[in-house]
Amino acid sequence: MISVPQIQIRQTPGLIGIDADLGRQDIKQPRATFEMSVERPQQEIRQPAGELVIDQSRAWDALGKGPALETFNRIYSQAREVALQGIARIVENGNRMAQIHLKTNPIADIAEQLTFDFFEFNYVGEAAYDNVDIRYTARKPEIQVTDGRVNLTTHPNAPEYEYIRGKLDIYMQQYPQVEISVPQIDYKA
Repeated sequence: MISVPQIQIRQTPGLIGIDADLGRQDIKQPRATFEMSVERPQQEIRQPAGELVIDQSRAWDALGKGPALETFNRIYSQAREVALQGIARIVENGNRMAQIHLKTNPIADIAEQLTFDFFEFNYVGEAAYDNVDIRYTARKPEIQVTDGRVNLTTHPNAPEYEYIRGKLDIYMQQYPQVEISVPQIDYKA
């Protein structure tokens, strides 16, 4: 068997090296020059006092502390009815005592009734939730305003800018190479 010689090729790639540093920049912005003056506003307020009127005469009347003339008028207007009711009660009690033969005790019944049931004059006024009358007269405030002012003076300052360049080095770290190896050929064979 005949051996065929082979050619060998070896390749080394090229490598590029890069060395870079970023640049640097500094920016400063001085504050603006600012001046302000204020003229203060002025305000005058005058408040006249309001007027409050409270009428609680109906409430006192409902509690029995009303005017004497009205109280006596009420008692006078009810006196006839109270007298008639008293007479009717006396007649009714007499009739009950006349029926003593019915095996009841009318005297005890009348005494019990007198302890719990008696008529009295209604001399107080009508009780209601709105017996107190309240009237308030409000007065509007008197307001005078003098406007104020703000005076502004502004001067902007330019920014301060500085830039320092970085570096960029590009170099061959490894050169490319191709190696070809040829075997020796024996011509004798």
